[in-house]
Amino acid sequence: MFAYAIKRILQIIPVLLVISFLVFFMVHLMPGDPVQTMLGTEATPEQVEIYREALGLNDPIHIQYFNYMKGLLRGDMGTSFYTNNPVSQEIAERYPNTLKIAVLATMLASALGVTIGIAAAVKHNQFMDNLLMVLSMISVSMPSFFFALLLMLVFSQQLNILPSLGLSSGLHYILPTLTLGLNAVGLISRTTRSAMLDVLRQDYIRTSKSRGIRKSKITFSHALKNALIPVVTVIGLRFGTLLAGATLTETVFSIPGMGRFLVTSVLNRDYPSIQGCILVLASTYVIINTVVDLLYGFIDPRIKYV
Repeated sequence: MFAYAIKRILQIIPVLLVISFLVFFMVHLMPGDPVQTMLGTEATPEQVEIYREALGLNDPIHIQYFNYMKGLLRGDMGTSFYTNNPVSQEIAERYPNTLKIAVLATMLASALGVTIGIAAAVKHNQFMDNLLMVLSMISVSMPSFFFALLLMLVFSQQLNILPSLGLSSGLHYILPTLTLGLNAVGLISRTTRSAMLDVLRQDYIRTSKSRGIRKSKITFSHALKNALIPVVTVIGLRFGTLLAGATLTETVFSIPGMGRFLVTSVLNRDYPSIQGCILVLASTYVIINTVVDLLYGFIDPRIKYV
């Protein structure tokens, strides 16, 4: 197990190197000139050329990549073209906000999704099962920005009990968490239901029932334990998606997070910020997948790592 864990951790390095390579070259293939965007249309060609030279954009692309990686190994992600601040500083100010909301939303989605999925599986083909699956489908289908606006209208405008903009207090986290968490409930609940139904049809479950073991013990001690692997996989993937895909939610609630910063950086052709954001988000996603992979052995001891 320990050797496998070390192997999986070491595999993160080449993955991130490939990601950094692809992101760097894709960013530089974007249409538009970042210097022209910064200086505006009134800038003269001489001014544009001076700025490009100062930023190193006139160097061959492989030299720019080499210089970028050299700085990255020292912990330097470069300087934002737009704010003129270190990219690492910009990310450090925004990443915790996105991370907190993603963690809270994942916890909410996991608790509700697993509970709903178990209830639907236990009441298979009954009214409760159909009702819960309809609600799950609505959760999956509803766009996050529409749900965010709906929550703001009800809880901020009509009831006036929750703040809607910014993150200046704990109450400000409630609406963004509900928006992202409830949007993820559908996928987790449907996956849980499907996995539970597969397990509940197994012979050892029928044997347990015939021996008179309590239904609750069969459901939670036997069935749920053996159905957790696909559920944990979906939760891990959903967490990574929430980190990278919260742009609309952060925009609606005016949250200074990673998604909003990334969109602003793309619009401003801010190469260092785009590269830094994607690299941090990709690193988080890869680490989460690695942790989920390692959790399989704890969930099911029958799994052997080689």
